[in-house]
Amino acid sequence: MIKRNLLVMGLAVLLSACGFQLRGTGTNQLTITELDVSARNAYGDTVRQLRQVLENSGVKITANAPYKLVLTDEKETQRSASYTGNSGTAEYQLNNVVKYEIQGPSHLTLLSDKVEAYKVYLQDGSNVAGSTQEGDMIRKEMRRDLIQQLVLRLEQLTPAQLEVLQQQAEAKAKAEADAIEAARKAQEETPQQSPLELQNQ
Repeated sequence: MIKRNLLVMGLAVLLSACGFQLRGTGTNQLTITELDVSARNAYGDTVRQLRQVLENSGVKITANAPYKLVLTDEKETQRSASYTGNSGTAEYQLNNVVKYEIQGPSHLTLLSDKVEAYKVYLQDGSNVAGSTQEGDMIRKEMRRDLIQQLVLRLEQLTPAQLEVLQQQAEAKAKAEADAIEAARKAQEETPQQSPLELQNQ
């Protein structure tokens, strides 16, 4: 048993010496050093705490950053999961979804996705105050979970990947603009019939 513990400790030391860290245990695993962060609810707890976590991870939050993380929508829902008869206790499921985009220069959307968290808790009809406090605690836990998911998503992105996504977004925007311009020119070059000509037909 002691030998096995020593072996595990030795491997942990060896891996840490090589620069290996378990995901979520490091202080700065993001390769993005600057980021602008905004949300539809600009003063909400989620965006405020997300900024703090990113800053603690060494990310500079600035409006001049080349890329921007936008929390486009945050929605919380609650539904009854089950009832327990006459005891007044019911089981509720809380669900929280945050939709987000990462935008590059010229406000082009590089990617959009969502993170989601849900929890189930019991609400005791005979202890409303206690149940309310428990619900608030669970909401805070869910918010922390969502922020952790967002940070993990950012950890998977590198400046090189963002540059590729930016090039793809620019190419798509140019193709759409060219298509609109071509349609406009085609409409201009098409002979327009006067109302009199249409009546004679």
